[in-house]
Parts: sequence; C-alpha cells; structure tokens
Amino acid sequence: MVVLALGFEGSANKIGIGVVGSDGSILSNPRRTYITPPGQGFLPRETALHHQEHILSVLEAALTEANVTPADIACLCYTKGPGMGAPLQSVAIVVRILAQIWKKPIVAVNHCVAHIEMGRVVTGAKDPVVLYVSGGNTQVIAYSNGKYRIFGETIDIAVGNCLDRFARVLKISNDPSPGYNIEQLAKKGRKLVELPYVVKGMDVSFSGLLSYAETTAAELLEKGNYTPEDLCFSLQETVFAMLVEITERAMAHCNKQDVLIVGGVGCNERLQEMMRIMVGERDGCLYATDDRYCVDNGAMIAYTGLLAFQKGITTPISESKCTQRFRTDDVWAVWRESEEEDMGQK
Repeated sequence: MVVLALGFEGSANKIGIGVVGSDGSILSNPRRTYITPPGQGFLPRETALHHQEHILSVLEAALTEANVTPADIACLCYTKGPGMGAPLQSVAIVVRILAQIWKKPIVAVNHCVAHIEMGRVVTGAKDPVVLYVSGGNTQVIAYSNGKYRIFGETIDIAVGNCLDRFARVLKISNDPSPGYNIEQLAKKGRKLVELPYVVKGMDVSFSGLLSYAETTAAELLEKGNYTPEDLCFSLQETVFAMLVEITERAMAHCNKQDVLIVGGVGCNERLQEMMRIMVGERDGCLYATDDRYCVDNGAMIAYTGLLAFQKGITTPISESKCTQRFRTDDVWAVWRESEEEDMGQK
C-alpha cells in the first residue's frame, strides 16, 4: 500500500507544496516564486507576506492536481530549516493549524537533506558524493555512519548568493531567477577576466571574489574591453572550477566514484558539464536534475518527511518550530540503515 505525504517548503523565495507517495511517485508539486525588481534581493518580511498570500492557493492546487483529499494524507511535512526565519515560520504556522484540523501527525524536515533525498530518488543515485549548491548553502557531502557528513563548504557566502549579488550589480532580471539569467549571458561570453580563486583545503570562499567582481565590473564595462556576457562567463568559470575541485577531493577522500548535484544552482548546465568531465575522468557517473527538482519544492519535503515517518519519526506539535541554522549533519538518516548494511558498512 502506497502511503502519501503532503510537504510544505517555504525557506526562501519559493512557496511549494507537494504530494508524494512512499514508492517515490510525485503526484503534484506546484510552487510560486517571489520575484523582486532587478537590482534588488528578497527580504524576510516581504517574502513571508508573499508566502502567506499564496500558500492556500498552492495547497488547493497540490491536492487537486494529485486528486487526493486530506483524508488520503498520512502526514504533514514541513521545512524546519535552514532558511529565512519569517518565511519558515509563516509556513510552519499553517502546517500546525492544518495538522489540528485534519488530525494528522507532523514531520519536521531538514531542507538540505530533503534536496539530497529528492535527488537520489529522481536520479537513482545510490551512494554518491553530493554537491549541494543553492542561494543559502554550498556544501560537499557524503553519507557515512548514519548521517550526511559535510566534507567541505563555503566559509562565508553561498555560491548562489554570490551569483545573485553579482546579478544586482549588472541589474540583471530576477525573473525567473538571477542565476538562470547569468547562465544565459555567460553562454555568449568570450573573454575571461581573471578573478580571485580561493580554495582552502576542502572549503571555498566567495566573498573576496564577489567584492573584486563588484568593484571592477563598472570599470571594465566603461573601458569597453569586456561585455556583461564576458563578466558572467568569467564568474561562472571561476566559481564552478572551485566547486569541481573540492568535489573531486571529497571523492578521493571518501573513495566514491559518483557525484550528485542538488540545489537551485545545480540546474546550471555549465556546472553540470564541468562536473561531468571531471567525474568521467574518474570512471564515475554524474547525477543531476532539472529545475523541477533542483529548485526548492514541496515534493522534496514530502518525500524526505515520509522516509522518516515510515521509521516511526514524528514531531510533536509543541516542538514543531523552525530554526534558521539546521546543519545537514545534525540529522540521523535512519531510513538509510538498511542500505548501510547492504553496502557492508556495518
């Protein structure tokens, strides 16, 4: 019998709700994105108001598309964190209300782990090194002894934040996303601007690179030596090379051949191309998805919450809170215990 879960995601500028089955089937996954004018980012208060305005219509769309009723749902799953405080809290409040009205158990989900599990079920990746790249997170992760361990990460800002902030400098549109629009411009770039390349062991740093790009962009454009397309091309080539380097180092450390890219920046075709070349040279496979599952969505929360729910894990309503800081390696991935035994790790 297939068990169904309803998942709520609202940690950043997207409000998404999905219905997912225990067999990995995704019955619905609608979402709405808060888009700000060019040159502006999204602030917590305005983002929360956007989620409050759209959450009920997205919920209705999710149930209608999946052709289910609340009675068919086994549990309600929500993003506990990490993310922006006000948007997270807005969604959690709705989940708590629905849980009491519908008399359903709640499962709190780690946003980062949800990206990983959605990537695994969609691509079929078994035990890869994971590169998690988004607006708020940049981590190289591998599963070991019950948890997703972080082997490398950014020591300052996330790669998605770096791209977004550079897009503001060039007044690049935020529709559908600044990262996507940078990618399209970068495809037309021809001249490489040398930018700071900062890799420290297994970690990366983007703040210095961003500062340099911000301060030199106007000067280079004014002189006419470079185009916005060249600058976007140069930024992508530099930051993605850094990410490929630390991912390869993690592969060697963990003795794993395959890589899974998750998170919103993981949609970038150039990042996938660069990673595919590196992984291919190590006789491995690259697993990646498109924007349906890379970008924040409710289905990933529903599926990951359902994995925990089937192991008897629920969250009492008195503890159904949010936290902006919820580390990937804080979660015991109990649903992977049987896999661990099969891999001979126990």
